[in-house]
This record gives sequence, C-alpha cells and structure tokens, in this order.
Amino acid sequence: MILLKHPLPYRADSDKLFAHIAHDPWAIYLDSGYPRSQYGRYDIMTAAPLVTLVTNGKVTRIADEKGERETDEDPFKLLKSCLAVQPVTDSEFPFSGGAVGYFGYDLARRLERLPDLALDAEDIPQMMIGIYDWAVVVDHQEQNAYLVSHGIHEETRENWQALCARFEQSAPEAGEFAALSALVSNMDKVGYATAFQKIKRYIHEGDCYQVNFAQRFAARAEGDAWQAYLQLRRISPAPFSAYMNLPGLQILSASPERFLQVKRGTVETRPIKGTRPRSHDPIEDAKNKAELEASLKDRAENLMIVDLLRNDIGKSCVPGAVKVERLFALESFANVHHLVSTVTGELAPGKTSLDLLRGCFPGGSVTGAPKLRAMEIIEELEPHRRGIYCGAIGYIGFDGNMDTNIAIRTGVFSGGEFRFWAGGGIVADSELQKEYGETWDKASSMLQLMQYFGAEWSRTDVGS
Repeated sequence: MILLKHPLPYRADSDKLFAHIAHDPWAIYLDSGYPRSQYGRYDIMTAAPLVTLVTNGKVTRIADEKGERETDEDPFKLLKSCLAVQPVTDSEFPFSGGAVGYFGYDLARRLERLPDLALDAEDIPQMMIGIYDWAVVVDHQEQNAYLVSHGIHEETRENWQALCARFEQSAPEAGEFAALSALVSNMDKVGYATAFQKIKRYIHEGDCYQVNFAQRFAARAEGDAWQAYLQLRRISPAPFSAYMNLPGLQILSASPERFLQVKRGTVETRPIKGTRPRSHDPIEDAKNKAELEASLKDRAENLMIVDLLRNDIGKSCVPGAVKVERLFALESFANVHHLVSTVTGELAPGKTSLDLLRGCFPGGSVTGAPKLRAMEIIEELEPHRRGIYCGAIGYIGFDGNMDTNIAIRTGVFSGGEFRFWAGGGIVADSELQKEYGETWDKASSMLQLMQYFGAEWSRTDVGS
C-alpha cells in the first residue's frame, strides 16, 4: 500500500497547525512541547476518525460508516482486532494511521476486581479511541511537517487535495475561556493527614510497599478549552502532552512521563519517581536538584517501580531481554525536577503492542506496589474515582508501533467543570509535610493555569 505524503509549512510551534482542526469532533493533538521542552521531537495531530470506540462500564459502543453497535468484549482485545483489519508495513513516520485516544485509569476494572467505594463523579467514558486514516506529523529535529495517510478509506483518497489545502489556509482563532469559581480540593489538610497515616499503617503491616495517593481539584468553568490548552503549554511544556476535543469533554495534558513505547518491536518505559520543585533562584534550584539526586528515599521509591515495570513488560517480552538502561536520571521540567529511569525490552513473537499495554495497565508508577493491593487502597482512601487521571493517552499505529503517556498533570473539562489531580508515592519513610507539599508542587502548573483564567485558590499545609 502506497503511503500518501504531502509536505506542509514547518512551524516551531505546532499549535498553529493544529488550530486548523482544533474544534473538529475527535480532534487530537499529541504534543511534544517543542520548542519550550528540551525533550520534544515529534508532534502528531489528527481528526475525523473512521471508527470510534467508547467504553462505559462493561459495554463498548462502536460507531462507523455502517452505524453503531455495542459489545461487552474486552476493550483491549476489541481494539486489537480493529487494528488487525488494516495491517501496514512500517513507514518513516512514527504514526501514519491507526488508533489514537485515551485509556482511563478506571478501565482497570475490566482487568481486575476492585472494590466500589470512591464516588464516580466523572461521568465520562473509561475509554475513547478513534481509528484514524490520516495524520499531520511534525519533526522538529528535521524541521519538517507532513500530512500522511495509508489511504485505507476511499473518502480519504477522494478528499486528499482538499485536506492538504486546509492546513495551508488561515486558521481560526481560539475562543475565550474563564473560570467561574474558586478551585476546591476534595480533601482538606486533616483528610489528607488521616489517609496518609492509614497508608503508613498498611505499609508497616506488610500490605504494600508504596501507594500513590492523590487529591483532586475542581472549579466551574466555561468557554473554549483549546484556549486553556494554549496557555497550559506555555506554562508547562512537556514531552508527552496532549489536547483532545472529544464528544462531551476536552482533555488537557502536560505529562512529562512516557508509559509505553513500541518501535519496531523494541519496548521502552520511562517511570518517574522522585520530585523537587523548581525555583527562580538559581542557587536554590541547584540545591533542590542536588538534594533529589542524593536522596536515598527517592531512589528506593524509584527502584520499587522499576522492578514492578520490569515484571509487567516481561509478560509480553522475550525472556531475558528486559534491561534497565538508566536508573535515577535527573530531568528538569518547567515546574519540577524528577528522577527518571528507563527500562527496555523486545516484544516476544506473537505479542503485540496492545498485549503489552493490557499487561501493564494501569502504569505502576501511579498505583504503587504490589499493584493490585495499592489500587484497592487508592479506591478506599481517595474520595473520587480518577477517571482519565493516571490512565494513558497516545497512539497505536496500523504498523504496530505505539507511544503512550501516563496521564498525570492532566485536566478534564466536562459538564461545566475543570478538574485535575496531583499525587505522589507514599513509602515507609515518607514524611507527611513533604508528601503533601509534593502534591502542590506537581499541581503548580494547573494551579497557575486556573489562576490565569480567574480561579482563586489557597494552599493549606498539614499540621504536625
């Protein structure tokens, strides 16, 4: 099958390209954060999927040109079968057609039996995936941009010239966005402290080694979420960011963390554990970096998750091929410093990217260890379900390649409300003040964003 490929004008800020389709249904922008993020290379954007898969509870609704139907089939296996219908050979681009969308944290309920305790106030699907026949791919290293397609769908081939022309016309401006209330967390300082002590008790009793615990922020808002995302990517450029304009909701992600990548059969995961805030004072900033690099507690926390992920990806990889390429590398982002490790492997014969994703979902860096017990504790102690937060956003191509993030530093705008979460891993030697403070450090970009659009907020520290 011949790859359709049309050059487009290159811009360092790919938001100028995505603006042409930002308000289209099912428009998705996988954003590397370039030029403000030093780690970014490729940006991928698309819209108008051939097929959509929307999972609510035990039912997935599939919509295509033939109409709609429902199934209770495993969503990961269902998506795998959809992609297998149109297998293609590898291309020069990271993505040239396939599946793009999100896998919400609560999709884990299709994989594990979990208690039903936290309030499900999200009222959004657990999975929303589109099957796309074309994409715009921007390569900031080579400084080029192309509209690409395998031309699987006849309509794509027929409308190819019009689609090419659309990205060379003037793009519409983003609308206004505004917060309508103050930001409110779903737990006060006493509530956080109470949950923290319960987690420490579970750890000392041997239930688990680490639990990732988060608080949820919400404010009423209105307007064009694309405007909000444009501001977010200025405040907090990150290499695994995303904007998604989906039916009934918009997703704004400034994630620094890769979950799973598959490139020609090679697997990579890059878990983050260990955080310190950035400072405008260069001396203080350097001090925070040095403290993080020297922290035995943060290294131990990181190593726990590295071991968990080695086990998870090992389910789908060639025995003996899983390797830890880097441990505790320090990476600096707009608002925080992180310790990042890199684990690699090779897909075993007969295994696919979706087998890997299913076997690792949700990511261990945002659950804790052991994973299932940590998830049970999260359900017990976090007041609200997580929804998209700590799930994954990304693509799985017709060619079998995949790249997904961990959906942290991620906001959801739906039902007239903007929501986001911030959390951290709690281990045996965690200190209450530091852990609570870390959640605010991680929330800082979203707090700045909402403050920019008029939402007031105030931080309260946990008493000793």
